[in-house]
Amino acid sequence: MTNATNGAEFRHFLGKARDACRGGQDAWCCQSTGERLGVALVLNKHEWLQAMDYTMAEAIDRVGAEWLALIPKVVKALKDEGHL
Repeated sequence: MTNATNGAEFRHFLGKARDACRGGQDAWCCQSTGERLGVALVLNKHEWLQAMDYTMAEAIDRVGAEWLALIPKVVKALKDEGHL
């Protein structure tokens, strides 16, 4: 990924995380399984992982390498925007 903070996957992931920051679990519940797991990891919502019956390790495995690599960048963007 040449420019991870401007790529389509980053923007998609950040958008899903923003939605959950704004709408909480109600906004989060509408996302796909992979999106929900990634967002729960970004927002450090262990209880959301538990509600899906996923361990941290299972969530990391399901999210995949590309989104896993984007997690620190998404967290930083959310912090810079004042969401975290």
